[in-house]
Amino acid sequence: MSWVAPGADALFDALDATWPAAGTQALGGWTLRRGDGGGQRVSSVRAVGEPGMALRDAVAAAEAAMRAWGQPPLFQIEPKDGALDAALSALGYRVLSPCPFMAASSDALAGPGWGRRMVVRVRSPLAALDEMWGAGGIGPARRAVMARAPAPKETLTLREDDRIAAAAFVGAHRGVAVMHALHVAPTFRKRGLGRAMVAACAAFAAENGAPTLAFPVEAANAGALALYGGLGMIEVSRYHYRAAPEDAAT
Repeated sequence: MSWVAPGADALFDALDATWPAAGTQALGGWTLRRGDGGGQRVSSVRAVGEPGMALRDAVAAAEAAMRAWGQPPLFQIEPKDGALDAALSALGYRVLSPCPFMAASSDALAGPGWGRRMVVRVRSPLAALDEMWGAGGIGPARRAVMARAPAPKETLTLREDDRIAAAAFVGAHRGVAVMHALHVAPTFRKRGLGRAMVAACAAFAAENGAPTLAFPVEAANAGALALYGGLGMIEVSRYHYRAAPEDAAT
């Protein structure tokens, strides 16, 4: 049976489930997410329905709540959010971090395998992994996101020259697995480890009933887009953020 890309709602629901916020607050049909330093994805407003009030009033209420958390106002804009995107633009909100959402068949991606490299599933704290991830900008706050994500999930590492050379976190939700925090140590780049790590995450997806492996990547990351495109991943959706004008440059 040929692979069929999931719809946008399934993709973004899986993104939320596999990379969860530290806390949330409902505002009508919007979800305000408290990130505790875990990055834009868990520190923004997501519109999953109508806010139940005028858009400008809802934006003002969301701004107040997020500032009360010590977070700058930030909105995640999905393809369905055209009216919200236009309203925020009119208020001077700036576009940040356009992200294509790449995806492909888990079976197809797992097929090539990872050769003779050793894949290790890490299920307890490991200082060497934290050190490598930290060097790649994946600090304690982002690792806390992984810790609170529900199962099924896995932290996968690849060893090369008797040390951890690459790692990624992957979780599955209702048929979609999402890969996060993929990092290859600089001294091990251009050896095919990124490709091997994608294959390992795809194998996890297939094992856990997820026909799709997806990965959001910033549009500015040309190297990552080339890697995923070369593996047969395609853009199945896209999103960006809108930041309040006084916070967009920070």
